[in-house]
Amino acid sequence: MSSDAHPDGEQAADEAPADALTPPAASDVLGQALGGAARRAGFDPQQDATTGEVVWRAIGGPRGIAESLLPTLLFVVSYIVSGNNLILAIALSVGAAVVLTVIRLAARQPFGSAVGGLIGALIAAGWALVTGSAVDAFLWGLILNAVYGGGLLLSALVGWPIIGLAAGFLMGEGVAWRRDRRKRRAYFWLTIMWAALFAVRLAVQLPYYFSGDVAGLGTWKLLLGIPPFAVLVAVTWIVVRRVNPRRAVSDSGAEA
Repeated sequence: MSSDAHPDGEQAADEAPADALTPPAASDVLGQALGGAARRAGFDPQQDATTGEVVWRAIGGPRGIAESLLPTLLFVVSYIVSGNNLILAIALSVGAAVVLTVIRLAARQPFGSAVGGLIGALIAAGWALVTGSAVDAFLWGLILNAVYGGGLLLSALVGWPIIGLAAGFLMGEGVAWRRDRRKRRAYFWLTIMWAALFAVRLAVQLPYYFSGDVAGLGTWKLLLGIPPFAVLVAVTWIVVRRVNPRRAVSDSGAEA
């Protein structure tokens, strides 16, 4: 008998299991990143929460709505009212993003969305200042829509829908959902729906961008922002919960 053998069949304490030596697959890493982001946004299918509560948390409540709407609204309104004063419009838009970010920091609340909005506002402002065109303040957002939409669509078409990766992490099943035809189909169509949202944003806004219509571009950016996002969050929450029924666990009914 080998000296390394163990009569009880267990591994030696200093022997690492084979799985521990295997680097995580790209799907696991991506799923953890996406699921973690969704959980931080309040989108956790394992929580006991109503659909309305989940949507409200996902959009960030009143502060999240302000962070999403105020910079764009100030930019468009001030640009039009001031007679196309680009510097003033940029100053008010960026200033609003800065103030909202500072409020988040002062309140010691998660500030990822506010910082993201501030960075986006700075990039948009820089772009508009360099080109001297007000519509270029919206170019960064259009690019992000193209990237997000393209990424979502590609993930669905290759059989690894992003919604499935995130949901798999949140539900603690990794990529096991790919063996379940019902889940695979549900996650595919949810991902397609999210990709469609970004495609619709581009289809509607690009004509206004190329025509130089700041008012139209800004208006549609606001209309196609939170409202459809909230609807898709609700639909995604409902579908993910439905294909992942929770096991009823009652402490009071447990045997002593």
